[in-house]
Amino acid sequence: MTQRNATPGNLEIARDAVLKPIEDVAAGMGVGPHLLEHYGRGVAKIDLAAIDELSSRPAAKYVVVSAITPTPLGEGKTTTTVGLGQGLTRIGRPATISVRQASMGPTLGIKGGAAGGGYSQVVPMERLNVHLTGDLHAVTAAHNQLAAMIDNELFRGNSLGIDPDAVTWRRVVDINDRALRDIVTGLGPRTNGPPRQTGFDITAASELMATLAMATSLRDLRERLGRIVIGYTRGSGEPVTAEQVRAAGAATVLLREALKPNLLQTIENTPALVHTGPFGNIATGNSSVVADLIGIRSGDYLVTEAGFGADMGAERFFNIKCRVSGLVPDVAVVVATVRALKLHSGRHTVVAGRPLPLEMLAENPDDVLAGADNLRKQISNIRRHGVTPVVAINAFGGDYPSEHEAIKQVAAEAGVRCAVSTHFFNGGAGAVELAEAVAEAAEEPSEFRHLYPVDAGLREKIETIATQIYGADGVEYTPTASRSLDQYERNGWGDLPICMAKTHLSLSADPTLRGAPSGWTLPVREVRASVGAGFIYPICGQMQTMPGLGSDPAATHIDINDDGETIGLF
Repeated sequence: MTQRNATPGNLEIARDAVLKPIEDVAAGMGVGPHLLEHYGRGVAKIDLAAIDELSSRPAAKYVVVSAITPTPLGEGKTTTTVGLGQGLTRIGRPATISVRQASMGPTLGIKGGAAGGGYSQVVPMERLNVHLTGDLHAVTAAHNQLAAMIDNELFRGNSLGIDPDAVTWRRVVDINDRALRDIVTGLGPRTNGPPRQTGFDITAASELMATLAMATSLRDLRERLGRIVIGYTRGSGEPVTAEQVRAAGAATVLLREALKPNLLQTIENTPALVHTGPFGNIATGNSSVVADLIGIRSGDYLVTEAGFGADMGAERFFNIKCRVSGLVPDVAVVVATVRALKLHSGRHTVVAGRPLPLEMLAENPDDVLAGADNLRKQISNIRRHGVTPVVAINAFGGDYPSEHEAIKQVAAEAGVRCAVSTHFFNGGAGAVELAEAVAEAAEEPSEFRHLYPVDAGLREKIETIATQIYGADGVEYTPTASRSLDQYERNGWGDLPICMAKTHLSLSADPTLRGAPSGWTLPVREVRASVGAGFIYPICGQMQTMPGLGSDPAATHIDINDDGETIGLF
């Protein structure tokens, strides 16, 4: 394969990019300057009036980028999304991409930034990864204002009869801080309020973030915020909402600017909508509905990304996001890498933040084939929704042609298109083969269908996902989970879709099980309701909603040089 020698770092590549004026990028999408709100050089928000103004334009082909079950290092879905958008534009199919916003927790922790990488990045990279337009801070403020209103209600006589031990609304902050996972509030004098055990989650895990991502308008956002359940009453266990504690109106005001999608561009000037970042383990892991409602009328193709493997982000994209947006996907790209398939052979161990084992770097197509059941299963998961899959081999510098041929063999046996993409090294030029495969697949008529009817029972929906998407033999519920499911159906929430909260490192609920495991039962430990966002989430295993920092956090490498430039950001 052809690739540049001595590839510079992501930040250096991003700084060398020649940006178009953001109003020119918007004009190429059909978005006029009256719809833009500038946030410094290269960044603007788009007013939601654009949805109606663009409605007469033809709808783009809708492409979702997903993946096989990833290694702890990730397999490059964002980079592939950016590269594919650039590649489609190069073959005369103007594209817009839609991706999630970066959380500063991962950016300053292990994962690093969320702008893509190499020659397939969204720029300005520094702005995207640090603060951007302040949307995450708005979510943090609105979330914590609601928490303060709840504690004030408890302090001021508790006329709603809230059970302090049944308050489910915690606080959030957009950093990794394990010391905040479990805390006690109200210590000190009585005027500090009643002592209560609670904790912090990372902002991306806030239900407000998921609600923002699902909202279709400012009015819809206001109504969703009012429906958020913050806890339950003493004795009867009736749900108490944000509306009842009189906090939904203020939350809407704090979030009204955050609801507007952010417009940036790629290194090759492809329009990039960057908006919302719901946590992929317990929420949808997809960018916003409003960004896609704008992007779907802004070019020939709209390419969006769904977090983690196709069993997680893509399943939620199909069954939650597409129900809300009404948009119909045409193609699903399944990103596969040599290293991930080798991991799924069960012969290797990969740890986030550590180099790959030397034996994984040796040429070994047999290891790739040994892990291929995961790819086959994820292809099947896409097809269950009536969407045409395309396998994208995200090429790394240490790959061997024989290993790529092994992946192509698996794809050919499954009857799906497959392309090697070198977008990291070569930008859009390296994604032309992938773009052509996607464009060809998009001409096939869409037979999109949801996995389950929304009016099915909660248990039926859970068991459909577990057996058909994960490959489980069945589902086992704890008594606590069963009681919650019964209560939620009594509360009238039985027609909400399901957002499974499980590990992203396996098709199963056990992160150590590789490939496509069989002969196992999905354990549902507890079930929670995100009524504002509009889904029920069963929790399978231990879900960590406040990450901690590792022994060598990315933050230790980030600084300012003598020229006032950021260094160490990746």
